[in-house]
Amino acid sequence: MSLKGKTALVTGSTSGIGLAIARALALAGADLVLNGFGDAAQIEALVAEIQAEAGVKVVYDGADMSKPAEIEALFANAAPNGIDILVNNAGIQHVAKIEDFPVGQWDRIIAINLSSAFHTSRLALPGMKAKGWGRILNIASAHGLVGSAEKSAYVAAKHGIVGLTKVTALETAETGVTCNAICPGWVRTPLVERQIEAKSQEHGISIEEASRDLLAEKQPTLRFTTPEQLGGVAVFLCSAAADNITGISLPVDGAWTAR
Repeated sequence: MSLKGKTALVTGSTSGIGLAIARALALAGADLVLNGFGDAAQIEALVAEIQAEAGVKVVYDGADMSKPAEIEALFANAAPNGIDILVNNAGIQHVAKIEDFPVGQWDRIIAINLSSAFHTSRLALPGMKAKGWGRILNIASAHGLVGSAEKSAYVAAKHGIVGLTKVTALETAETGVTCNAICPGWVRTPLVERQIEAKSQEHGISIEEASRDLLAEKQPTLRFTTPEQLGGVAVFLCSAAADNITGISLPVDGAWTAR
């Protein structure tokens, strides 16, 4: 399928899942607005690499997704002609029991993982409705459907994303705009790598054993989902085949939520 002529904004797209989704959309023909933190030289090289690989226009905006004013500036500066495809992927994590959870960490996780998706959606929707076509993809998590101990802010934010997805789909049902959530299980990203390393050190086991133990706790297939697979799911949900798919929360979780 071709997304030529479309512009996609992917938040948190300088690494991991966001970058893989951005690449997949670019290879399908969409121009890109990348967003995220990282080394300036590496991001500049990444922009040039994707442009050369996909033959599309790529720009970068480093807006902090916890700050509504910076999100508004991103739309004004990086996407003055509007966004056709919005992928709300930016996210952070912190693990602690509720009584020990730092208040500042709670506020930042809710701001980046949940509130930012509201702000980007409210800014993108008028243009999408005017064109009669748009795609909003909210990257939730298996934790948008089930809980895990010591992840109160993350689970609350991802459940909120699932709810926001449903409301957005209902409000746009007759407009040509769709909104869906993708709910990955374990994906081998830098965030998960840190969890594997921590488990390895805590229990004195190898990285391979820690990886298998992590999967065995939740993901029956005992295989990580790859970022590239999520990119393929995102492209499908932007296709004509998905014109009437809206308001769903699609697990890509190796049967995690099938239990």
